[in-house]
Amino acid sequence: MLIGEVARRSGVSTRMLRHYDSLGLVRPTGRTVGGYREYSDEDIRRIFHVESLRSLGLSLRQIGRALEDPAFEPSDLVGDLIRRTEDRLKREQELLERLRTVDASAPSGWQGVLRIVELLHGLTSPSAARRQQTVLAPAEDVPVPTELLVGAILTESDPNVAGALRWALARAGGDAVAGVAGGVHSDDVDIRRRAVLAIAEMSGDEANAALTDALGDSDAAVRGPAALAMGARGATAAVPTLVGMVVEGTNDVEAAEVLGALSRDPGCADRIMGALVGELAAHTADSAVRIRLTQALAEMPSALARGVLRRLADDEDRAVALIASALAVVLEERSDS
Repeated sequence: MLIGEVARRSGVSTRMLRHYDSLGLVRPTGRTVGGYREYSDEDIRRIFHVESLRSLGLSLRQIGRALEDPAFEPSDLVGDLIRRTEDRLKREQELLERLRTVDASAPSGWQGVLRIVELLHGLTSPSAARRQQTVLAPAEDVPVPTELLVGAILTESDPNVAGALRWALARAGGDAVAGVAGGVHSDDVDIRRRAVLAIAEMSGDEANAALTDALGDSDAAVRGPAALAMGARGATAAVPTLVGMVVEGTNDVEAAEVLGALSRDPGCADRIMGALVGELAAHTADSAVRIRLTQALAEMPSALARGVLRRLADDEDRAVALIASALAVVLEERSDS
């Protein structure tokens, strides 16, 4: 089969076939009387082998080695190709996200595009100080677009920079909540936690809905901040999580304070007291848990907590009894004043 026919049937250009010949990669086994290249069936099969390996990203030199060396092991080479491809895809994904950010910011003219790129560089700088400065003191006194803040807050690990980003997002308005709320459902617990901490500083029904969703999160680092924020807003749905925080010792002081604020509503006070007393009965052998629950009772309305504290003053656990006795006196004095 002559080169033109091979090119038509294989889809490989005549120029590339000649290149393969010059490299010794696929040499036609015959020549016509006129000196034209003539390919056998085996040559054509080799062409398809070469094209198949090219589709995996192998170089022509690597393909030649693979086809000529019977001892050649493909595993290392394929593994290297996988790593290179993953790196390239990561770079392409980063570029795509950058382009989407520029597009979402709707810059006016190329100066606007350059400004967005400058902010992106600042927010992705390896220096935490520069990232924080980009948020708090952006160049040209132009606020950082909400889209950039949203992307940054979900990936920021430095607590100071994260605090600056939350501050800026809380003042951004617009679609800030909607942008961050997607992080509440991420598979990555760190992203969920960052999203909840950011939304906790925002107001409105959309923020409340996102925080309510987070109350059911499987990780305490996510549901805890959501419960503190929702409890501070008067949401009784946060009560079970807040009581659980007291039991677990996770931000238990803050949780007890929020429970105390919620208990100002008579309809909620009995529910909270019942939950705390129930946990005391369920943890008879755990002194640390019982101490935290006893201390939390001091945040409850005096009329409800005094009786429970008096009973605990006779508790078999000496530490619990002493704390309960002291708190009962405090509540007595508070009610008399």
